[in-house]
Amino acid sequence: MRDLGAGFRYLLKGQKWVGRHGRQYGFGLLPGLITLVLYAATLVALALWGADLVGWATPFADDWADPWAGLFRGFLTAVLFALALLLSVLTFTAMTLLIGQPFYESLSERVDRDVSPDGTAPESDLPLWRELWISARDSLRIVARAAVWAVLLFALGFVPVAGQTVVPVIGFFVTGFFLTEELTAVALQRRGVEVRERLALLRSRKTLVWGFGTPLALAFLVPFAAVFLMPGAVAGATLMARDLMGEETEEGGVADKPEEEGVGT
Repeated sequence: MRDLGAGFRYLLKGQKWVGRHGRQYGFGLLPGLITLVLYAATLVALALWGADLVGWATPFADDWADPWAGLFRGFLTAVLFALALLLSVLTFTAMTLLIGQPFYESLSERVDRDVSPDGTAPESDLPLWRELWISARDSLRIVARAAVWAVLLFALGFVPVAGQTVVPVIGFFVTGFFLTEELTAVALQRRGVEVRERLALLRSRKTLVWGFGTPLALAFLVPFAAVFLMPGAVAGATLMARDLMGEETEEGGVADKPEEEGVGT
């Protein structure tokens, strides 16, 4: 339970950090806004033409008697949209981090320097294209795992009683875990920690991860909240990554001071 509270505090500390560094926060909103527009356009298109897509994919139902064909296709259309909505929540962070990779790398390094006792931050030494490739590759692996969980939980949602009570709770914890993995990847990738090692590291401190990721997953359900919380989430995940790696953090250091005029990103 102690780790659960510590994870939540890292989430709050991250939001506090970007609140004191307005320029970093402002630039951090851009990737989230771009991702939001892309996802919204996809969901609107699915809402408008989802029924046509389902009709094209189920020609065997053309000869069914009324009203069975309409009910069957209506059900599939609703399932398709609900699944797309769930996947959009699970993959929003991965897509935003991919689009905003250069900025979030800079933000994460800045946080590391602020809270490090010696004022330094681990650096990747890899060219930008290589970092983007690794980030995209690892994100696809995580999204694939998340998609499997999403389909499984969606199917379990049809189980009477448990599907409407226990399964949604499990879903938020699973979503929180994957959100945390994606966010800590920014800091851990600079430290040379591969995706398998990251997952093992996070599984060793599950309550810490849930304390950070589950409230964030709940907050992401609020329209547009993900866009405004993303910069602080990256900052908080960097602080948590230092904890996971056993690195010393200076709690009352530069991180708590307002950003000085003229300091760039």
